[in-house]
Amino acid sequence: MNLYIIPLALGPGQLVLIAVVVLILFGGGRKISELMRGTGKGIREFKKALKEDEEDSEKED
Repeated sequence: MNLYIIPLALGPGQLVLIAVVVLILFGGGRKISELMRGTGKGIREFKKALKEDEEDSEKED
């Protein structure tokens, strides 16, 4: 019986965690931090635009 045929029971969460650890260990840590920083800036800008839009709509009422 060949034991290599048995699939590993890894879910998507475990696969993502393994991928992040591999990226950090092999020099991707800097890229990940830049990606997270850019994501944070994008979220802040989006929230700011929503807030400004709400303020503009309140002024029109």
